[in-house]
Amino acid sequence: MSAQAIEWDMAMIQKYNYSGPRYTSYPTALEFSPEYSNDAFEQATTRFPERHLSLYVHIPFCHRLCYFCGCNKLVTRQQHKAEEYLSVLEKEIVHRASLFADRQVSQLHWGGGTPTYLNKSQISRLVALLRKHFNFMPNIEMSLELDPREIELDVLDHLRLEGFNRLSMGVQDFNKEVQQKVNRVQDEEFIFALVERAKALGFSSTNIDLIYGLPKQTPESFALTLRRVAELNPDRLSVFNYAHMPTLFAAQRKIKEADLPSAEDRLRILQQSIASLTESGYQFIGMDHFARPQDELAIAQRNGELHRNFQGYTTQGESDLLGLGVSAISTIGDTYAQNEKDLKTYYAQVEANGHALWRGLRMTDEDCLRRDVIKSLICHFALDFAEIEQSHGVSFRDYFAEDLALLAPLAQDGLVDIGDNGIVVTPKGRLLVRNICMCFDSYLRQQVRQRQFSRVI
Repeated sequence: MSAQAIEWDMAMIQKYNYSGPRYTSYPTALEFSPEYSNDAFEQATTRFPERHLSLYVHIPFCHRLCYFCGCNKLVTRQQHKAEEYLSVLEKEIVHRASLFADRQVSQLHWGGGTPTYLNKSQISRLVALLRKHFNFMPNIEMSLELDPREIELDVLDHLRLEGFNRLSMGVQDFNKEVQQKVNRVQDEEFIFALVERAKALGFSSTNIDLIYGLPKQTPESFALTLRRVAELNPDRLSVFNYAHMPTLFAAQRKIKEADLPSAEDRLRILQQSIASLTESGYQFIGMDHFARPQDELAIAQRNGELHRNFQGYTTQGESDLLGLGVSAISTIGDTYAQNEKDLKTYYAQVEANGHALWRGLRMTDEDCLRRDVIKSLICHFALDFAEIEQSHGVSFRDYFAEDLALLAPLAQDGLVDIGDNGIVVTPKGRLLVRNICMCFDSYLRQQVRQRQFSRVI
């Protein structure tokens, strides 16, 4: 059985399908504090000066509201708002870039919102700005997210000319009734044309996002979406679980709970998605992600070199991550930092200080130790005790005695094998890797206040 095989055990999935963190960081963003200072941020930039730099730029604008969305965004048709945003963003870029003058940038990603909300001249303006103030490596990986409803085909040509070589596209579902219920009706033929053009232009990777659990979805309707996706043949796929939290996200109040698929149907949709994609030759990377075996993510996982950060799974985990723009999150040294989430506040803070730092966290030695344990489990479905002991100077079984006791019931249920030298997540446990990681999350144990996470499945 391959290292990425999955065994579907409905009884175990139902038993462990409760809410928990997605572990794009440990500690999670819920532990960030406004007491974290800009001095701490600047100090962190000197911690690992030899590291490459990964840049994340948040573009918050969207042309239309998707009812399922929980992203930090502003829905507007007024293009001048993007001009205003870029002018303020420029000040933040200039201010922050001075701290990284000796660093080489190996990766750039634009997220949102909808980065392709920017027109061609605005795209060029932002790329030129970043190239001017940061040292881009010749083989830099440049990616962005796009909305297939609001883009002209030749924008891909422009993006390629500017250096972009990876694309991520939100499709969610090919079923028209589902699209109408979430206010995201899109042209199927045009999506195929976009992917075809991207391949012709030499984009090295195309990622497609799907969502299961949307209104009016059924296992039968989603099977047709999966069939179309197989024809689309993207390099990577994400199949996200829709988390219906209308108290947190106002747009979701437009979705009728009566239209949502039952818990049983959601699980059937996920089960057939995994079966369909793995039969089509995709490697299960972890949680929601799949990749072609020849894709860099799949290769990194097989080589034990996969990492995870706020952008999800990545091959560039040894880089520092600098987030720019409203709400953007950075991982610098052993600290996390997040910009202001409110656009007006972001503008005011950048104008006043050159940056918009809102909150963050300086990790303790224990945080770093537990981060490495969780990262190994979530990226590689395995943990080597000796590696952790050598890196952090602890006796694993002594230090993690309480954690291993919490893990014991999961081992009895066949989700993990706990050996003398390490832990291996079984094929039955891979879909429940978040639950396994939660056994090592000391913050989760300390929490007495109610918190909202998405369900693990």
